[in-house]
Amino acid sequence: MRHLLSINDLSKEEAIELLNLAVEMQQVNLREIKKLPALNGRTVANLFFEDSTRTRISFELAAKRLSADVINFSAKGSSVSKGESLKDTVQTLEAMGVEALIVRHNLSGAVNTIANSTWSNAAVINAGDGTHEHPTQALLDALTLRQRVLGNSSIGDISGLRVLIVGDILHSRVARSNLLLLRKLGAIVSVSGPATLLPESINNLCDEVFYDLDEALDRRFDAVMMLRIQAERMNSAFMPNPAEYAFGWGLGDTRFNRLQSSTVVMHPGPMNRGLEISSSAADSKQSVILEQVTNGVAMRMAVLYKVLAQEKKND
Repeated sequence: MRHLLSINDLSKEEAIELLNLAVEMQQVNLREIKKLPALNGRTVANLFFEDSTRTRISFELAAKRLSADVINFSAKGSSVSKGESLKDTVQTLEAMGVEALIVRHNLSGAVNTIANSTWSNAAVINAGDGTHEHPTQALLDALTLRQRVLGNSSIGDISGLRVLIVGDILHSRVARSNLLLLRKLGAIVSVSGPATLLPESINNLCDEVFYDLDEALDRRFDAVMMLRIQAERMNSAFMPNPAEYAFGWGLGDTRFNRLQSSTVVMHPGPMNRGLEISSSAADSKQSVILEQVTNGVAMRMAVLYKVLAQEKKND
């Protein structure tokens, strides 16, 4: 695996292999000394043109736990603010000997531009590009689902699991990657959201569409994944005011209490409490939101190992 730009870069077998490798990395993260020498002497750069907490820090931790040297690049405070192009930024890092670029960018396709250019020989990992994809988030979500619903000993796919993704599907790279991966792994994935926040192709991306969240919640789901409203990517025409949105599409206390006790609650973060999810739902025993964060480190360790350490062995 040279790059990880999209879930479509992975076969079902390769995705399962990454999930199983992440389970091994989880064991490393439980040790007193949380280190492997796998990437000793390798240099990784977090190249972030958008703000991030969970993704950036978990990639940094993942690289350091594999003994890599890590450079954290933020567009704010860099030469990008002076007009430096993406090409020049990438070539500057290439000249410094960076071997992997973990890229978050506000433009869809920016990671593909880097990976398919002659600017750099570095491996490229997509940490979220515009409204396109966020593959490592989908992988950690699948890992969390598999372990929480099927048990920690599970090592295969998630065939038959029923997942409902709720909210701003149109602008969510997390939703798009999850739709691709969860269905690839055999899950039955439904979506629910306002018609203005669903892509025209939604019927081709999922198994069922619900335009009424309460109707959807009448069905049995193993997991309900709430999404953040991507306000920075839209105008007011896409959605009602926040109070109306919370009333129609939020997982408030009343809706949360309707869920089966076995249904897990997910959210990729950051959460807007009181808008798409209530504190009672987010902090409940059914919530796996913090497990998603924890699993993010192990999953990104697996991806970095696969892209850098294992590929080096195969060269």
